[in-house]
Amino acid sequence: MEPRRSHATRPDADGGLMTRIPTPRRASTPSLSLPQRLAAIAAIAALLILVGCVPSDSSRVARSTLVIGIDVSGSFMKGGRYESSIDFAANYLYAHLHGLGNLKQPTSVFVGSIGGDQAQETKAFQPIHTFQDMSVAEIAVYLRKEYPARDGLTDFNPFFERVATLVKRQNLVLSPLNVVLLTDGLPDTPVAKGDSLGKYANIDVSDLEYISKSVTVRVLYPSPTVAVHWERKVPRRRVRMWTVDNEVMATWEKHHRAGVPPEQQDALWKWIADNVDFRVRSSGIL
Repeated sequence: MEPRRSHATRPDADGGLMTRIPTPRRASTPSLSLPQRLAAIAAIAALLILVGCVPSDSSRVARSTLVIGIDVSGSFMKGGRYESSIDFAANYLYAHLHGLGNLKQPTSVFVGSIGGDQAQETKAFQPIHTFQDMSVAEIAVYLRKEYPARDGLTDFNPFFERVATLVKRQNLVLSPLNVVLLTDGLPDTPVAKGDSLGKYANIDVSDLEYISKSVTVRVLYPSPTVAVHWERKVPRRRVRMWTVDNEVMATWEKHHRAGVPPEQQDALWKWIADNVDFRVRSSGIL
């Protein structure tokens, strides 16, 4: 009696038997009814709408800090530099707060005076909320009221120390830091007799060195000679230094159109981007 075969066989070319294995049948996929299909389409559409409503990271403003220091010393009043700097600061601050002319919009702002009536005097800084709802003219009025020019001392070291303290306290460490000084750049610090340049070497920005991945100090309105001293004599490692002397700063008003709203002051915002907010390369001086 022949053994029972589980598969069908047929003779091959040599007369033997060749077994043919049947192809397994695919499991049939149950088809969805019309209501089920409509429900699935509705669920997918709802998911797409939900994803589209989530704000993308590209629409968020990157964190950055802007600090403005105003020199209130008597020497800065000479030649009208104080008055010009207040008007410039009002335009500069307003434009940055509202991101006009593609100027970088800071997420934190602090405004304070440089120096005071006594050496090592610490001053208060006004935050961003003080200026957010002000016009350019209102900012200028406020700055003149809060930081009036007087015959005080210009001491930069307490200013830089206070900036570092604010950045740490407000948890702004590692955010790009832009420090703008409206000043003649002349420090009122004691130096050895005959060492006229020693006062620049005594300017201490060490507290700002590693407080952020990018720290830039911009000195506006110094004389050309003083600007060079800031660039070459102030010791630093990572802090970037940029100066715009008073002869250049005196030209900003030529790009300002009187009676024209800030949103249409394109020439002024471009001038600021090219001359004041210039991207500075790191160049340490030890």
